[in-house]
Amino acid sequence: MTARRFISPAILCVVPFFVVFAAFQLAPLVFVAINAFRVGDGWGLAHFQEIIASAFYRQAMWRTLEIAIVSSLVGIVIAVLTCYSLTRLGGRWRRLLIAFTNMTSNFAGVPLAFAFIILLGANGALTLALQRIGLFEDFSLYSRSGLMIIYTWFQVPLGVLLLLPAFGALRAEWRESASLLGAGRHDYWRYIGLPVLWPSIAGTLTILLANAVGTYATVFALVGNNYNLMTIRIANLVAGDLFLQPELASALSLLLVGLLATITLVQQRLLRRSHHVTDH
Repeated sequence: MTARRFISPAILCVVPFFVVFAAFQLAPLVFVAINAFRVGDGWGLAHFQEIIASAFYRQAMWRTLEIAIVSSLVGIVIAVLTCYSLTRLGGRWRRLLIAFTNMTSNFAGVPLAFAFIILLGANGALTLALQRIGLFEDFSLYSRSGLMIIYTWFQVPLGVLLLLPAFGALRAEWRESASLLGAGRHDYWRYIGLPVLWPSIAGTLTILLANAVGTYATVFALVGNNYNLMTIRIANLVAGDLFLQPELASALSLLLVGLLATITLVQQRLLRRSHHVTDH
Protein backbone atom coordinates (compact mmCIF):
# COMPACT_ATOMS: atom_id res chain seq x y z
CA MET A 1 0.00 0.00 0.00
CA THR A 2 1.55 3.29 -1.07
CA ALA A 3 1.74 6.43 1.04
CA ARG A 4 -0.52 8.14 -1.47
CA ARG A 5 -3.52 6.20 -0.16
CA PHE A 6 -2.98 7.58 3.34
CA ILE A 7 -3.21 11.21 2.17
CA SER A 8 -6.73 12.38 1.51
CA PRO A 9 -7.26 15.18 -1.05
CA ALA A 10 -9.37 16.97 1.55
CA ILE A 11 -6.40 17.09 3.91
CA LEU A 12 -4.18 18.54 1.19
CA CYS A 13 -6.75 21.28 0.56
CA VAL A 14 -6.59 22.50 4.17
CA VAL A 15 -2.79 22.47 4.38
CA PRO A 16 -2.52 26.14 3.25
CA PHE A 17 -5.01 27.10 5.95
CA PHE A 18 -3.00 25.35 8.66
CA VAL A 19 0.20 26.98 7.42
CA VAL A 20 -1.33 30.45 7.54
CA PHE A 21 -3.01 29.72 10.89
CA ALA A 22 0.26 28.56 12.41
CA ALA A 23 2.21 31.52 11.04
CA PHE A 24 -0.21 34.29 11.98
CA GLN A 25 -2.07 32.84 14.99
CA LEU A 26 -0.10 30.17 16.82
CA ALA A 27 3.39 31.62 16.38
CA PRO A 28 2.45 35.14 17.63
CA LEU A 29 0.50 33.60 20.52
CA VAL A 30 3.49 31.51 21.58
CA PHE A 31 5.75 34.58 21.27
CA VAL A 32 3.37 36.63 23.44
CA ALA A 33 3.09 33.85 26.03
CA ILE A 34 6.88 33.55 26.30
CA ASN A 35 7.47 37.31 26.55
CA ALA A 36 4.75 37.73 29.16
CA PHE A 37 6.82 35.74 31.67
CA ARG A 38 10.22 37.15 30.68
CA VAL A 39 11.63 39.49 33.32
CA GLY A 40 15.05 40.84 32.50
CA ASP A 41 17.37 37.85 32.08
CA GLY A 42 15.03 35.50 33.88
CA TRP A 43 11.41 34.48 34.23
CA GLY A 44 8.64 35.44 36.63
CA LEU A 45 5.22 36.97 37.23
CA ALA A 46 6.47 40.52 37.74
CA HIS A 47 4.54 41.91 34.76
CA PHE A 48 1.27 40.45 35.96
CA GLN A 49 1.93 41.76 39.45
CA GLU A 50 2.58 45.21 38.02
CA ILE A 51 -0.71 45.12 36.10
CA ILE A 52 -2.68 44.08 39.16
CA ALA A 53 -0.98 46.67 41.37
CA SER A 54 -1.42 49.53 38.88
CA ALA A 55 -4.64 51.55 39.17
CA PHE A 56 -4.04 52.73 35.60
CA TYR A 57 -4.14 49.22 34.12
CA ARG A 58 -6.99 48.15 36.38
CA GLN A 59 -8.93 51.14 35.06
CA ALA A 60 -8.19 50.02 31.49
CA MET A 61 -9.52 46.54 32.23
CA TRP A 62 -12.61 47.87 33.99
CA ARG A 63 -13.45 50.36 31.24
CA THR A 64 -12.96 47.69 28.59
CA LEU A 65 -15.32 45.32 30.38
CA GLU A 66 -17.81 48.11 31.12
CA ILE A 67 -18.12 49.22 27.50
CA ALA A 68 -18.14 45.63 26.25
CA ILE A 69 -20.88 44.49 28.65
CA VAL A 70 -23.15 47.53 28.20
CA SER A 71 -22.84 47.67 24.41
CA SER A 72 -23.34 43.90 24.13
CA LEU A 73 -26.46 43.91 26.31
CA VAL A 74 -28.00 46.83 24.44
CA GLY A 75 -26.96 45.31 21.12
CA ILE A 76 -28.45 41.90 21.90
CA VAL A 77 -31.80 43.45 22.91
CA ILE A 78 -31.98 45.45 19.68
CA ALA A 79 -30.86 42.41 17.66
CA VAL A 80 -33.57 40.20 19.20
CA LEU A 81 -36.29 42.75 18.44
CA THR A 82 -34.95 43.22 14.92
CA CYS A 83 -34.87 39.49 14.22
CA TYR A 84 -38.43 39.14 15.48
CA SER A 85 -39.50 41.96 13.17
CA LEU A 86 -37.71 40.37 10.21
CA THR A 87 -39.59 37.12 10.73
CA ARG A 88 -42.88 39.04 10.53
CA LEU A 89 -42.03 41.05 7.42
CA GLY A 90 -42.69 40.19 3.80
CA GLY A 91 -40.10 38.77 1.47
CA ARG A 92 -38.94 41.97 -0.27
CA TRP A 93 -38.57 44.06 2.87
CA ARG A 94 -36.89 41.19 4.66
CA ARG A 95 -34.33 40.72 1.89
CA LEU A 96 -33.66 44.46 1.83
CA LEU A 97 -33.09 44.68 5.58
CA ILE A 98 -30.90 41.58 5.62
CA ALA A 99 -28.78 43.05 2.81
CA PHE A 100 -28.49 46.29 4.78
CA THR A 101 -27.46 44.33 7.87
CA ASN A 102 -24.79 42.46 5.91
CA MET A 103 -23.42 45.76 4.63
CA THR A 104 -23.34 47.46 8.05
CA SER A 105 -21.74 44.42 9.70
CA ASN A 106 -18.68 44.97 7.48
CA PHE A 107 -18.65 48.74 8.04
CA ALA A 108 -16.21 49.09 10.93
CA GLY A 109 -12.77 50.38 11.82
CA VAL A 110 -11.55 53.77 10.58
CA PRO A 111 -14.43 54.33 8.07
CA LEU A 112 -16.99 53.81 10.85
CA ALA A 113 -15.18 56.23 13.16
CA PHE A 114 -14.95 58.82 10.36
CA ALA A 115 -18.67 58.46 9.61
CA PHE A 116 -19.56 59.03 13.26
CA ILE A 117 -17.27 62.06 13.47
CA ILE A 118 -19.06 63.60 10.48
CA LEU A 119 -22.45 62.79 11.99
CA LEU A 120 -22.02 63.13 15.77
CA GLY A 121 -18.68 64.88 16.20
CA ALA A 122 -18.28 68.28 17.86
CA ASN A 123 -19.30 69.93 14.58
CA GLY A 124 -21.19 66.97 13.18
CA ALA A 125 -24.29 67.49 11.08
CA LEU A 126 -26.65 65.70 13.48
CA THR A 127 -25.01 67.22 16.56
CA LEU A 128 -25.49 70.78 15.31
CA ALA A 129 -29.06 70.06 14.25
CA LEU A 130 -29.97 68.64 17.67
CA GLN A 131 -28.22 71.44 19.54
CA ARG A 132 -30.34 74.00 17.69
CA ILE A 133 -33.47 72.51 19.22
CA GLY A 134 -31.91 72.22 22.66
CA LEU A 135 -30.87 68.55 22.59
CA PHE A 136 -27.44 66.92 23.04
CA GLU A 137 -25.93 70.19 24.27
CA ASP A 138 -23.49 68.39 26.59
CA PHE A 139 -22.98 65.32 24.41
CA SER A 140 -19.45 64.41 23.30
CA LEU A 141 -18.73 61.62 20.86
CA TYR A 142 -15.24 61.29 22.34
CA SER A 143 -16.51 60.37 25.82
CA ARG A 144 -17.76 57.13 27.36
CA SER A 145 -21.31 57.75 26.14
CA GLY A 146 -20.03 58.34 22.60
CA LEU A 147 -18.04 55.12 22.69
CA MET A 148 -21.12 53.27 23.96
CA ILE A 149 -23.07 54.48 20.92
CA ILE A 150 -20.44 53.53 18.37
CA TYR A 151 -19.80 50.14 20.00
CA THR A 152 -23.52 49.38 20.04
CA TRP A 153 -23.76 50.39 16.38
CA PHE A 154 -21.41 47.67 15.18
CA GLN A 155 -22.73 45.14 17.69
CA VAL A 156 -26.31 45.18 16.38
CA PRO A 157 -25.68 43.93 12.78
CA LEU A 158 -23.46 41.13 14.05
CA GLY A 159 -26.11 40.12 16.58
CA VAL A 160 -28.82 40.12 13.91
CA LEU A 161 -26.80 37.92 11.54
CA LEU A 162 -26.08 35.42 14.30
CA LEU A 163 -29.60 35.31 15.74
CA LEU A 164 -31.63 35.26 12.53
CA PRO A 165 -31.10 31.51 11.85
CA ALA A 166 -32.26 30.74 15.41
CA PHE A 167 -35.48 32.67 14.85
CA GLY A 168 -35.91 30.80 11.58
CA ALA A 169 -35.79 27.52 13.53
CA LEU A 170 -39.01 28.44 15.38
CA ARG A 171 -41.68 26.36 13.71
CA ALA A 172 -45.10 27.73 12.89
CA GLU A 173 -46.79 24.55 14.13
CA TRP A 174 -45.42 25.20 17.63
CA ARG A 175 -47.34 28.47 17.78
CA GLU A 176 -50.44 26.84 16.32
CA SER A 177 -50.30 23.96 18.80
CA ALA A 178 -49.82 26.35 21.71
CA SER A 179 -52.78 28.40 20.51
CA LEU A 180 -54.99 25.30 20.27
CA LEU A 181 -54.06 24.43 23.84
CA GLY A 182 -55.15 27.88 25.01
CA ALA A 183 -51.76 29.56 25.30
CA GLY A 184 -51.60 33.25 24.46
CA ARG A 185 -48.74 35.10 22.81
CA HIS A 186 -47.11 35.82 26.17
CA ASP A 187 -47.33 32.17 27.22
CA TYR A 188 -45.92 30.99 23.90
CA TRP A 189 -42.82 33.17 24.21
CA ARG A 190 -42.38 32.41 27.88
CA TYR A 191 -42.63 28.64 27.71
CA ILE A 192 -41.65 27.82 24.11
CA GLY A 193 -40.07 30.67 22.15
CA LEU A 194 -37.57 32.06 24.64
CA PRO A 195 -36.45 28.67 26.04
CA VAL A 196 -35.65 27.56 22.48
CA LEU A 197 -33.91 30.83 21.62
CA TRP A 198 -32.10 31.30 24.92
CA PRO A 199 -28.97 29.20 24.15
CA SER A 200 -28.52 31.06 20.85
CA ILE A 201 -29.11 34.43 22.52
CA ALA A 202 -26.58 33.64 25.25
CA GLY A 203 -24.08 32.34 22.71
CA THR A 204 -24.48 35.44 20.55
CA LEU A 205 -24.02 37.63 23.61
CA THR A 206 -20.66 36.01 24.33
CA ILE A 207 -19.56 36.66 20.74
CA LEU A 208 -20.58 40.31 21.06
CA LEU A 209 -18.59 40.55 24.29
CA ALA A 210 -15.51 39.11 22.59
CA ASN A 211 -16.01 41.44 19.64
CA ALA A 212 -16.18 44.50 21.90
CA VAL A 213 -13.28 43.50 24.14
CA GLY A 214 -10.95 43.07 21.16
CA THR A 215 -11.96 46.24 19.29
CA TYR A 216 -9.06 48.56 18.53
CA ALA A 217 -9.18 50.29 15.13
CA THR A 218 -12.53 52.05 15.60
CA VAL A 219 -11.85 53.36 19.09
CA PHE A 220 -8.28 54.41 18.28
CA ALA A 221 -9.40 56.30 15.18
CA LEU A 222 -12.04 58.02 17.28
CA VAL A 223 -10.27 58.94 20.53
CA GLY A 224 -6.63 58.00 19.97
CA ASN A 225 -4.86 57.65 23.32
CA ASN A 226 -7.36 59.80 25.20
CA TYR A 227 -9.42 56.90 26.55
CA ASN A 228 -7.95 54.14 28.68
CA LEU A 229 -8.75 50.73 27.17
CA MET A 230 -6.74 47.52 27.16
CA THR A 231 -6.25 47.39 23.40
CA ILE A 232 -4.99 50.99 23.36
CA ARG A 233 -2.61 50.32 26.25
CA ILE A 234 -1.20 47.27 24.48
CA ALA A 235 -0.62 49.25 21.29
CA ASN A 236 1.09 52.08 23.19
CA LEU A 237 3.44 49.66 24.93
CA VAL A 238 4.68 48.22 21.63
CA ALA A 239 4.44 51.24 19.32
CA GLY A 240 4.24 54.29 21.57
CA ASP A 241 6.31 57.45 21.39
CA LEU A 242 7.76 57.26 24.92
CA PHE A 243 8.61 54.02 26.69
CA LEU A 244 8.36 50.71 24.87
CA GLN A 245 7.64 47.71 27.09
CA PRO A 246 6.85 44.74 24.84
CA GLU A 247 7.02 42.26 27.74
CA LEU A 248 4.39 44.19 29.70
CA ALA A 249 2.30 44.46 26.54
CA SER A 250 2.59 40.68 26.17
CA ALA A 251 1.30 40.21 29.72
CA LEU A 252 -1.69 42.47 28.99
CA SER A 253 -2.27 40.62 25.73
CA LEU A 254 -2.18 37.28 27.51
CA LEU A 255 -4.80 38.47 29.97
CA LEU A 256 -6.91 39.63 27.03
CA VAL A 257 -6.43 36.30 25.26
CA GLY A 258 -7.47 34.47 28.44
CA LEU A 259 -10.61 36.56 28.68
CA LEU A 260 -11.49 36.01 25.02
CA ALA A 261 -10.75 32.29 25.30
CA THR A 262 -13.07 31.99 28.29
CA ILE A 263 -15.82 33.82 26.42
CA THR A 264 -15.30 31.61 23.36
CA LEU A 265 -15.48 28.40 25.39
CA VAL A 266 -18.75 29.53 26.95
CA GLN A 267 -20.09 30.44 23.52
CA GLN A 268 -19.20 27.04 22.06
CA ARG A 269 -20.87 25.22 24.93
CA LEU A 270 -24.03 27.29 24.55
CA LEU A 271 -24.07 26.74 20.80
CA ARG A 272 -23.90 22.98 21.30
CA ARG A 273 -26.86 23.23 23.65
CA SER A 274 -28.69 25.38 21.10
CA HIS A 275 -28.17 22.81 18.33
CA HIS A 276 -29.33 20.03 20.65
CA VAL A 277 -32.53 21.90 21.53
CA THR A 278 -33.39 22.88 17.94
CA ASP A 279 -32.72 19.37 16.64
CA HIS A 280 -35.30 18.02 19.05
